[in-house]
Amino acid sequence: QLQLVESGGGLVQPGGSLRLSCAASGLSLDHYALGWFRQAPGKEREGVSCISNRGGISNYADSVKGRFTISRDNAKNTVYLQMNNLKPEDTGVYFCAARYYCSSTVYSWGQGTQVTVSS
Repeated sequence: QLQLVESGGGLVQPGGSLRLSCAASGLSLDHYALGWFRQAPGKEREGVSCISNRGGISNYADSVKGRFTISRDNAKNTVYLQMNNLKPEDTGVYFCAARYYCSSTVYSWGQGTQVTVSS
């Protein structure tokens, strides 16, 4: 059983930064691609970013390119999402998700962490 726990969310002003962490337990992360999703109130869940199992390939939604960076440290069983120059439109609950490939069905979800960008 692979369990994922997100942390690092909070309230930040526009233009500020946050770093989200996703810690895994039960299984090693090195077999899984890791992605971040977010869901704002009244909107559907959307993919934000994904990174391959060894970290060699990553992708981003157009709305966050140049501002967000995904990374992973398999030795620590942790995945990160560095979010810079945050905008109010980035507000939502952010979920970590594990898949065999970034194009595959999600295998395991985290519980989510709230990110609020507001003045």
